[in-house]
Amino acid sequence: MIFTDIQKGFMQKAIDLSIENVANGGGPFGAVIVLNDKVVGTGVNRVTALNDPTAHAEVSAIRAACRALGTFSLADCEIYTSCEPCPMCLSAIYWSGIRKIYYCNTKTEAAAIDFDDDFIYQELAKPATARTVEAIPMEELHDDALKAFRAWELNPAKTAY
Repeated sequence: MIFTDIQKGFMQKAIDLSIENVANGGGPFGAVIVLNDKVVGTGVNRVTALNDPTAHAEVSAIRAACRALGTFSLADCEIYTSCEPCPMCLSAIYWSGIRKIYYCNTKTEAAAIDFDDDFIYQELAKPATARTVEAIPMEELHDDALKAFRAWELNPAKTAY
């Protein structure tokens, strides 16, 4: 595939953010979200700096872009990320509506430097009750829990997503 200079510039920004973040004590990941050839959000991996396991570059960039645009939908945006997204980030990208992901480093290369997410992919393929992290359904409260779902379903003022 041939990339434009503009696309290369967005990826270079993600790469530069990742390199700068390592120098600042963070993880080697950077991400840039673009709307109509304009950067609307950036993020870097700040897991250890913030003591937040969800503070990955892509998630942080999604949060920044949503704040900047005042919306939860990034359906018209693209993400440039220095590395192939992990399962959490990939899920966040899907939930945000982003339709195109550009990346450089692969998940295999990330695994080689101890960022290995393969076990999560394996866990997701298992039934909830067979996963390493025990998942226990509390059936005796299920009817109570369904009340929120019914209220949502019947709410004419809800914002679907």
